[in-house]
Amino acid sequence: MYRIYSDGGARGNPGPAACAVVVTENGRIVWEGSEFLGEQTNNRAEYRGLIAAVNKALELKAGEVEFVMDSELVVKQMRGEYRVRSPAIKDLHEDAVALSSLIPSVGFRHVRREDPFITRADALLNIELDSQR
Repeated sequence: MYRIYSDGGARGNPGPAACAVVVTENGRIVWEGSEFLGEQTNNRAEYRGLIAAVNKALELKAGEVEFVMDSELVVKQMRGEYRVRSPAIKDLHEDAVALSSLIPSVGFRHVRREDPFITRADALLNIELDSQR
């Protein structure tokens, strides 16, 4: 099973934004990457990170994936515990749901920012933002 960590963030809200993905298998990193997103809100950047993570899982032909994020909002919306009320993220939520439904076994878990793989994803997105200055 893959555990895929993603993070997204913006400097300002909205502001320059990036996302990052860290793919792990059996507790070790097997792939990582980041992407500059341009001007985005924090919530849109978080969803863009999740979508990047799902796309990577599809590329890996993963059959079982746990997506791990520090965004409680995104995780609870993906689990159906919270409704998506903001029109600004509705399109991204719909994309994330549709894409993740293509994976046979999917879970979503919220962790604190101190998790070492979330810390790595956060570092990658900040490196990406710094490189765009």
